[in-house]
Amino acid sequence: MFRFQKWYFLLALLLFLVEVFIALFINDKIIRPYVGDFLVVILMYCFFKSFLRVPVLKVALAVLLFSYALEALQHFNLVDRLGLGSFKLARVVLGSSFEWMDLLAYTLGIIVVVVLERLRLSINQVRLGTTSSV
Repeated sequence: MFRFQKWYFLLALLLFLVEVFIALFINDKIIRPYVGDFLVVILMYCFFKSFLRVPVLKVALAVLLFSYALEALQHFNLVDRLGLGSFKLARVVLGSSFEWMDLLAYTLGIIVVVVLERLRLSINQVRLGTTSSV
């Protein structure tokens, strides 16, 4: 179940750097809120796949459900209830406001993950002449 996979780790690291760049230098109404949310689920997926040898759909669903739960907790002002409202980092990482569009961004990010993983698996199967499922 545990196995380090360098490719996923490098992707996670790259996505983390992109997220930091977005957080520090972009303050618009599309990239920061929606592209950032789209990318963060891909980042989390890659991070978990870096260390866990678990089927694609299980990891993807876990990341999506976690993201939905965190978004729901934003609706109930989690950051403020934890007493972290004055910390900008906490507000950025945990979020501070519920948005239905964020749920769509998370969902689209996970759909992209699953599609790309299926494509990768298909290419590998052709290359190796084997079959398997996602």
